[in-house]
Amino acid sequence: MIRKILTLGAPILREKALPVHKFDANLRRLINDMIETMKSANGAGLAAPQIGVSQRVIVVLQENDKPLPLVNPTILHSEGIEEDEEGCLSIPNLYAIVPRPAYVKVSGFNPKGRAVSIEAEGILARALCHEIDHLDGVLFIDKAYPDTFRWVKVEKAESKR
Repeated sequence: MIRKILTLGAPILREKALPVHKFDANLRRLINDMIETMKSANGAGLAAPQIGVSQRVIVVLQENDKPLPLVNPTILHSEGIEEDEEGCLSIPNLYAIVPRPAYVKVSGFNPKGRAVSIEAEGILARALCHEIDHLDGVLFIDKAYPDTFRWVKVEKAESKR
């Protein structure tokens, strides 16, 4: 089910999400909804608070466009810094340059409760960091270089009569 993505100003986006303790059908349904919602919005990642759920759950797209769900993710190690432009489904049409680790090692759990460890570089490392920040109430605008913000005007298709 596609869920509504909350936008800047929704209080839950600034709160620390609660850890997941039950790996059940409700969690798997949430993850499936998150994947469907992310894909329908053409996003690269989504965190549960963005759809109004205070749980430490994220989904990110891997390079093969396969969704990677992570429950209770934690960054164990990071190296280097890469600066690149980011946007966010919760702050539509705003982009800015954000410094992020070039490499991260993340631990967490899959939807069935099995421990997993992910090593990532580049765009996947960036997406993991961005979504894990959401779980702590941190938005990309908090880490972006202030002089790099830019709004992108979205042209609406003309209606045919």
